[in-house]
Order: sequence, then C-alpha cells, then structure tokens
Amino acid sequence: MGELTFVDVCSGAGGLALGLEQAGFEPRLLLDDDDDAVTTLRANRPQWNVIRTDLLDFDPAEHPESYDVDLLSAGLPRVKSSATVGRPESGSEERLLEATVLLAHAVRPRAVIIENVPDLAHSDRYQRFRDFARAELAHLGYEFSWFVVNAVDFGVPQNRKQGLLVAVERRWAGSFQPPARTASEPWTVGAALTQSMAARGWPDAARWAAQADQPAPTLVGGSKNRGGADLGPTGAKRKWATMGVNAHTVGNEVPGPDFVWDPQLGRDHMVKITVEQAALLQGFPGSWEVTGLKTARYRQIGHATPPPVGRALGRAVAEALHAEPATPAAG
Repeated sequence: MGELTFVDVCSGAGGLALGLEQAGFEPRLLLDDDDDAVTTLRANRPQWNVIRTDLLDFDPAEHPESYDVDLLSAGLPRVKSSATVGRPESGSEERLLEATVLLAHAVRPRAVIIENVPDLAHSDRYQRFRDFARAELAHLGYEFSWFVVNAVDFGVPQNRKQGLLVAVERRWAGSFQPPARTASEPWTVGAALTQSMAARGWPDAARWAAQADQPAPTLVGGSKNRGGADLGPTGAKRKWATMGVNAHTVGNEVPGPDFVWDPQLGRDHMVKITVEQAALLQGFPGSWEVTGLKTARYRQIGHATPPPVGRALGRAVAEALHAEPATPAAG
C-alpha cells in the first residue's frame, strides 16, 4: 500500500488533518461550514481541497475524490459546557455524529476516526449513538475501538481528554492498537510559553513560568452563541489563577517591559493568554495561521484536535493498515 489517503469532515482549524498529514496521510477532501475555518485551512495549505459546506448537506456522489480513501476522520466540535453536563447530547451534535457514520457507509473507507468529548467513548449519554454506529457499520465489516486519550500524554501542554471511536475494516482490525503515550512527563504551560511571554521584553517571564508549572486545563472554544472569548468554565479559571493567569479574557498581546505581574493585586496584574499562545497550548506549530477576529480565532483553536494527538492516531491507524490483512474465515 502506497501513500494513505483521507477525507476529513468538520475540519475546523485543521488540527486533526495536520496531525494526520504528519503521520503520512494525504487529504483528498476537507470540509467545514465555517467561513473562518475554511479560510484558515486554505491559508495554511493552499494545495488542500477544502470545501465550505455543512456536513449534513454533503453528497459524496458530487465529489468522487472522496471515495476509495483509507480513512474518514471527524473531529466534531466540543460544545459541552458546565451548563449542559448531564443532559443528553444536543440535537445538532447528535446529527453530526450520525452524519459522519452515514458518510462512512457511503464512502467505505478502510478506517474511521471520530473524535469528541470523553463521554463519547463510555458514557450512557452516548449509548444511543454507539448503538447506531454499530448497527450501521458492523455489517459492513468494521470492528470498533472506543477509548479515551489525554493530550498531555502526547506532548501537549494541556490536560485535554478526548473520546474516540476508531472503526477498522475487519481484515486489518486485529492489528489496530490505540496509541500509547509518547511523553514521559507532562509539559507545562510555563515551559511552553516562556519564550513568547518574553517576546516584548517583559523581564518577569521566567518568574511567571516557574509558577505556571503544570499543564493547562482544557481549552474550551464555546459556541457561536456565546459572547467574547475566555479560557473556560469557573473551575478552569481558578486553575489558571493559580498560575497567575487572568482566564476571564483572551489577551491581544503579550506583556511589555513595564507590566507589573502581581496576582495578589487582582486580575489586572495577571498575564493574559493570547490567541497565538492558546494555539501553542493546543499543540499547533507557531507557523500555523488561524484567521478571523479574536473570538472566532480562539473558538477555532478551542474546538480543535491537538495535532500531536491526530498524529498519534494517524500512526496507529497507518500501522494497522500496513499490516498483513487477515484472511477471512471460511464459512
């Protein structure tokens, strides 16, 4: 088998697609319904075939390049907040999950990756979807793995758990193993951002970094109906405050040489994380340009799959697809 190919839906800022590219996959088609996300994808990879459309309106028959690919991937938006915990999944989220499964039914890739909130893998709230996926795909010859990964285990300076469905055609399924952690110890916010915090000559960057000695809490993009950007729910804001970070907003620029950092004096004397720094905390390379206004840019980053996680997942799937296929049992 030569170069592996994939179709990526709900591509967002491209975190999952970038990770898959790093794992050796070549995209045939990417789609998203958000103007800013499509602009982001085209800005970074002009050669990619990016289509602006809603997944629910996408007809693969109109895009024959989507057929006969090795992988269908979907990093579906994480729109859960503390206000929705405990409720059944929202109608729109459920429709996207089901549409991805139905697309797999039409495209028939050799493997499928669907990534979402950690509850996807095991919570009763998603049992209906897991039953739906199995009913639609099992008779086509896919075998399923449901599992949770934490981005911090793959060199991302953030505690971010993700629920995964990986379905692989039966002849290769026995060779698939969920990715093993690649980071021996967690990367901290301070280590990841010291250089950028010092970029405008702020002399206290190293002192701040010493206090920011743990991974970030999960970045939350929020829905389009929410107001301005912040770094997440109340518990996350408290965690950020222990690192001397004002998480009630997203900064426009890093501190200048005269900034007085003294968290005991209140939020005005805490640092703010910029959109570019949020992208670093999500595992994007510094060269990856996220387009749009500040809140839209932060939302794209907060919803993204960290590229190092996408790379690890891609390598795990590639290893399975490169294995000797099992011979079907006589029968």
